[in-house]
Amino acid sequence: DYLTMNIASRPSDLIGNTPLIDLNRILEEHDVDVSNGVRLVGKLESLGPCSSVKDRLALSMINEAEKAGKITPGESVLVEPTSGNTGIALAFLARERGYRCILTMPESMSVERRMMLLALGAEVVLTPKEFSVKGALAKAREIVAGLNGKGVILDQFSNPANAKVHRETTGPEIWRDTGGNIDILVSGVGTGGTLTGTSQFIKGSEEFGCAPKKAITTIAVEPKEQMLITEAKGGTKEGQQGPHRIQGMGAGIIPKVLDLDVVDEVIAVSSSEAEKMTKNLWMMGLPTGVSAGAIVAAATKAAARAENSRKMIVAIIPSFGERYFTHPMFAGVKAEAENMKKQEVDLATWS
Repeated sequence: DYLTMNIASRPSDLIGNTPLIDLNRILEEHDVDVSNGVRLVGKLESLGPCSSVKDRLALSMINEAEKAGKITPGESVLVEPTSGNTGIALAFLARERGYRCILTMPESMSVERRMMLLALGAEVVLTPKEFSVKGALAKAREIVAGLNGKGVILDQFSNPANAKVHRETTGPEIWRDTGGNIDILVSGVGTGGTLTGTSQFIKGSEEFGCAPKKAITTIAVEPKEQMLITEAKGGTKEGQQGPHRIQGMGAGIIPKVLDLDVVDEVIAVSSSEAEKMTKNLWMMGLPTGVSAGAIVAAATKAAARAENSRKMIVAIIPSFGERYFTHPMFAGVKAEAENMKKQEVDLATWS
């Protein structure tokens, strides 16, 4: 009976309902006393159809734009500045829906991401890394200006559909799967949509009709080399500010999507800290991107505080790790793989 079968009709039907995983092993490895009842869990957005939290964002932006009559399959051209994962999500949805897709991104983004985009049929335009996301946005606007009214920038950094999808899906999923026991949310800030929408759903938002459920603590994570959110919340930048190696966060702007009022604390994590924790996650059998390393590093710091005993901390794991192999963090592994030598085989004895 076809009515009882659980079969997705298209890739986008698989977006959402990602699982939670216990990460207390990470706490123990970093000498955090878990006997006091503190618990760290990860929300595995890395298990979406295109392996990142941006699957939700891209689907929401396209759905809302189609409903509003702003884009039409086969006619409109989707143009978007992206650090990679939003572009991958848009590219796969463009194939599904029938859109031409042009993506602009800083040249510092990994080759794996570029390959994913090209393999999905998207057009990729690289911009100077020193201009960060601002440069990619400027190039996107230039491209749209030359498309005779057919080009549309959905603009993940300011699009209301961004936080909306997390109020409607990510927040409810975390609340459901923790049985309402979440106490602290730890999320990186790329566009700010995940942190904002999830927090609004759980903490409550009169503006968006979300009834208050629990007064959780929301912790935003950003690169220590680019402490804009810290500064925006009244804190002080530490150390040299500039380029960093945590792809997917620290875009060099305060995104319009980010609701600073829901942010209770900002934890800045250095690129080296993020890379070290990412390797720890891989070593427990959980391949993630470096932004997940930053988020889990921040969550581990929060878990170590005495006031957080008996609390459940949920850390967002934004993306899968396989598309980061050209990141400097994997230079040693890459060199080892490329320089491996074959071994002789004695077929006569062992076949």
